[in-house]
Amino acid sequence: MKSLLLALVLAGVPAGVLAQTDSRFALGAQIGTPGAGVQAQFAVNRHFVLGGSYDVLQWERDDTYSDVDYSADVDFQSPGAFVDFHPFGNAFFVSGGAYFGDRSVDLAADEGESIRIGGTEFTAEEVGRLTGRIDLESTAPFLGLGYDNTFTRANRWGVRAVAGAVFGDAPTVSLSSVGGTLSDNALFQALVDLEAEDLQEDADDYKVLPVIQLGVSYRF
Repeated sequence: MKSLLLALVLAGVPAGVLAQTDSRFALGAQIGTPGAGVQAQFAVNRHFVLGGSYDVLQWERDDTYSDVDYSADVDFQSPGAFVDFHPFGNAFFVSGGAYFGDRSVDLAADEGESIRIGGTEFTAEEVGRLTGRIDLESTAPFLGLGYDNTFTRANRWGVRAVAGAVFGDAPTVSLSSVGGTLSDNALFQALVDLEAEDLQEDADDYKVLPVIQLGVSYRF
């Protein structure tokens, strides 16, 4: 009789709940706009999943800020912590959390070419090496929507897809000229400071960054 009652109870439990009961931990790998990384998950119940991740994005590109051509070196080291809410107990979820860590863009103007600063053309010898840095806020809230069947299917392998955005304050911008014949000139430095203000306006586009990620996970 006890075996029959147990069989009837189990028959009425959804597969997703069984999956959570059997194993609540999962590890996975992901790739997307924050970079490539790994993540760990813990299913509190069929509606809430806690997650932690670490993503790395490192790449170089040529870009133009305030009419100056730069080589941009992007270096984002982004640990994150999130809570996924599955309102219907299925794979659909709403996610909230934050990214942390150092996220910066190092800039170096093309050497050997004249550069227009503050509306005035200067030679490469006068400017020397023009470098800058954009530092994003170290803590940036995240909101997103996604699909994750890690804890809603009998198979231990799962897939995860999420789309959302990271929000932060205005980045911090610095710009300097080194080794040029005018690098120590006060009037020229004032123009460089004005150029940094223009660069700040372009960098403000980094206050909101889109997040699109795809990943796979394995439940233990």
